Amino acid sequence: MDQVSIVTSQLRALIRHDDAMRFLFVGDSMTIGRAGDFTWRYRMWQHLEAAFDGPYEIVGPRTELYDTATNTPVSYAYGAPDFPAPARRHLAGWGEGWLHMAPVIADTVTATRADVLLVSLGLIDLGFYTDSGQTAENARAFVAAARTANPHIKAVLLPVIPNIRAESDAPFAAECDRFNELLAKAVADLDEPMSPILLASRPAGYDIHTDTYDGTHPGPTGEQKLAATFADAMHQAWGVGGPYAGGRTET
Repeated sequence: MDQVSIVTSQLRALIRHDDAMRFLFVGDSMTIGRAGDFTWRYRMWQHLEAAFDGPYEIVGPRTELYDTATNTPVSYAYGAPDFPAPARRHLAGWGEGWLHMAPVIADTVTATRADVLLVSLGLIDLGFYTDSGQTAENARAFVAAARTANPHIKAVLLPVIPNIRAESDAPFAAECDRFNELLAKAVADLDEPMSPILLASRPAGYDIHTDTYDGTHPGPTGEQKLAATFADAMHQAWGVGGPYAGGRTET
C-alpha cells in the first residue's frame, strides 16, 4: 500500500460513517469576496454538492462579503442566489492574513468543530505586514494552534498565486517565491498521518489578465480554478470527493 492509500485510509477512519465532515474556508480578500461576487467558496460548494460522497457541512463564524463602498464586511449580496446561507460560512477577511488568523484559529476550530481547513493566505501578509520568513513562521503557528483545538485537523494550504504586484515589482515577486519555498518546507515538516497537511498546486493555467478583475482578485474563471486546485488536492491525496468537474462560469 502506498503512502497516499495509507493516509486516505487513516483519514476515513478518523470520521465516523454517521458524522459530517466540516470544512472551514480561511482566507483574505480573495476568499471573502466583494459584494456581487460568486466567490470560489461558492464554486467549492457546487463541487461538494456534486462530488462529495458523504455528509458534510461548511462551517465558520462569518457569512458576509466585503462592501467596497463602505470598506466594511457587511454585504450579503452574493452573485449566486442559489448559494444557501449555511454554505456561505467562512473565516476570511479583507486585509487579513496569516498574522491575523493564527491567533484566532484555535477558538474557531473549537467553536465550529472543523475537520478540514481550506486556506488561502499569504499575499496580504507579504504586501503589508511581514516578510517571507515571518509569514512562514505565522503559517507554522497557525497549524500548531489549529491542532491544539483538534489534533486530527486536516488542512490544504494554497501558496501565493500570481498577482499584479509581483508582475511589476521584482523584489516583491522574489519574496512571494521565497515564501512559497518556506511554505512547502513547513508543510513537509508539519505533515502527520493523523493530521495531514497538503500543499495545493498553483491553479493550472491561472492568468491574472483573464482570471481576475484587477490582477489579484479572482473573477468567475479564477474562482473556478481556485476551487479546482483545492478539490483536486483533496481527491488526489486523500480520496475525498472527486476531480473538480467545474460549474457555471457566470460573468
